[in-house]
Amino acid sequence: MQPQMRIKPLLKQLLSSAGVPGWKEWTPGAFQPSERFPTTEEFLGRHAGAFLDRPNSRSLDLGCGQNPRNPFRATTAQGIDIASSSDNRIIGCDLAIAPIPCDAGVFDFLTAFDFIEHIPRVAIIDGSTKFPFIRLMNEIYRVLKPGGLFFAQTPAYPCKEAFQDPTHVNIITEDTFPNYFCEECWAKLYGFTGAFTLVAQEWCRPSLLTLIQKR
Repeated sequence: MQPQMRIKPLLKQLLSSAGVPGWKEWTPGAFQPSERFPTTEEFLGRHAGAFLDRPNSRSLDLGCGQNPRNPFRATTAQGIDIASSSDNRIIGCDLAIAPIPCDAGVFDFLTAFDFIEHIPRVAIIDGSTKFPFIRLMNEIYRVLKPGGLFFAQTPAYPCKEAFQDPTHVNIITEDTFPNYFCEECWAKLYGFTGAFTLVAQEWCRPSLLTLIQKR
């Protein structure tokens, strides 16, 4: 047996003997094709059904590409991406380095599909240490109305899809939003000034679906 072929069985033995919970579940390839995960529509229908199709509502999709998504079925839906659109549906802005170019408290919903993982956690700008992800969460809080909702879908640890893309610089876990931006609010140590409540969080592997509400 080649040395590299012995590593995986040894790792499994060590994890099992250490009592690491769920080590089999997270073994690559362990998920069966028949395993059923919720769609975005099912997730929001269960946890935010009362907010869907709200009259005169506004939604903003971060990192939207060419087509802003509108899973809350808001009356008006816009998006933000690096390139703007001629019809003003898409606002041009690089959210890794700039604030959301919108007034405070104007959106009922913000969404981020496969976007959060691309926002750096730490950056050196003009010789100073900045926290772009923390700043973005402050901006999300700022532009949401009181009681507004933020929905994020992002590949998360421990799934390999969270790491395999070289532009993924912000690895999210099940504890990132609850502990740092909701009840515990540990991100206040790094300049977070908002406060959210965790509404729901579920896996749609390899993505983590998170719904939080502005307090």
